[in-house]
Amino acid sequence: MNAPLKGIRVVDFTRVLSGPHCTKTLRDLGADVTKIEPPAGDIGRAGVPYIGPMSLYYAQQNAGKRNVSIDLNYPEAREIVAELCKGADVIVENFRPGTLARFGLGYDDVVKFNPNVVYVSISGYGQTGPWKNRPAFAPTVHAETGHTDIVLNHFGPALTELQNDSCSHADVYTGLQGAIAVLAALQHRERTGQGQYVDVSMAATMLSVNERAGALMSGRDVEDEPYALGASESPIFRLPDGTLLTIAASPIFSPIFVRYCAMMRRTDLLVDPRFATAKLRKANHESLMAEVRAWILTFPDLDQLQAQVSEAGLAIGQVRTLQELSESEWAEDWNAIAQIDDRDGGTARMPGSPWRFSLSRLPEPGIPYFQGESNAEVLTERGITTEAIQSLRDRGILRSRRNPVGQFD
Repeated sequence: MNAPLKGIRVVDFTRVLSGPHCTKTLRDLGADVTKIEPPAGDIGRAGVPYIGPMSLYYAQQNAGKRNVSIDLNYPEAREIVAELCKGADVIVENFRPGTLARFGLGYDDVVKFNPNVVYVSISGYGQTGPWKNRPAFAPTVHAETGHTDIVLNHFGPALTELQNDSCSHADVYTGLQGAIAVLAALQHRERTGQGQYVDVSMAATMLSVNERAGALMSGRDVEDEPYALGASESPIFRLPDGTLLTIAASPIFSPIFVRYCAMMRRTDLLVDPRFATAKLRKANHESLMAEVRAWILTFPDLDQLQAQVSEAGLAIGQVRTLQELSESEWAEDWNAIAQIDDRDGGTARMPGSPWRFSLSRLPEPGIPYFQGESNAEVLTERGITTEAIQSLRDRGILRSRRNPVGQFD
């Protein structure tokens, strides 16, 4: 296998989502990732639904990572994990600031015996500052960084009750930013021979990925503008057969309005006084949308509509379920759906790779390991004898179990 990160060894202290998404990205690029899991287990293993003994939530973020479950409250355990860290190129953790330092495994500890390590800490608000010790999960970071406010303001009266976004944007975006930081730090090490510490903040990430942050923080309210160029302004329509679709972007925006008129073969709308300017189109938005909806209803299906929309230089997308997407021709062509061992005699469908490399071959998805399943394999590689491993098991320092809600083996 000629994967881009072949030979890079990662020790993964992460749990739940932001950190696991970071290290899963590294693993899928070819890194050898060993997850260090405490006896209580990663609570991601409790994420429903299950196939047999395996959480699909956990499997999606951790398939392919070897797993060592060890109790760091024991000095022997800390020595073993320090030995693993000694051979690591990359260490990633997402505990509250200072947690691993209490076990002698913080960056200042590890760099003494592994000076070239790239050590990444992911947290809600960073390792320093007034908010560093605050617990952070995606909904709370969304709330603190303007995301929730934007969602609530956008849907406004359409909401029957206040509710959070269903996707954990702060976690997965930060996981990707963590992976980007690892790649940058590895490139720096390749050039200079120096490893380094990287502090990654969920809150800072949510600022960086908000394409409207600059305008909003400068006091310019998007709602006061005659038009806005963005995803939320793209209208959604329904065809006669019930199919939902969206066209990007809003015809209030003058360059897009011209394309809508060309799309509908309605040059008369270009001189309609109701729609002469962006401000007028915004004021007469319902009338404009009624014209577009009436035109769309003349098409019996999406295929016939799509040709005319595309001809005008506009993009159209069907509102699909993930199940529908997974069965599409595109998904088959891209190999967008991976089949992984569900650890119950069958397979589970998971997202495939988002990359295609011309020269590199990416690894197979790998299995989602049970807690502690790699204990013997990983420790043997570090020179620990079978007898010593059994002693660690007998004393409860090493743990293993198949079912996250069952008893230890």
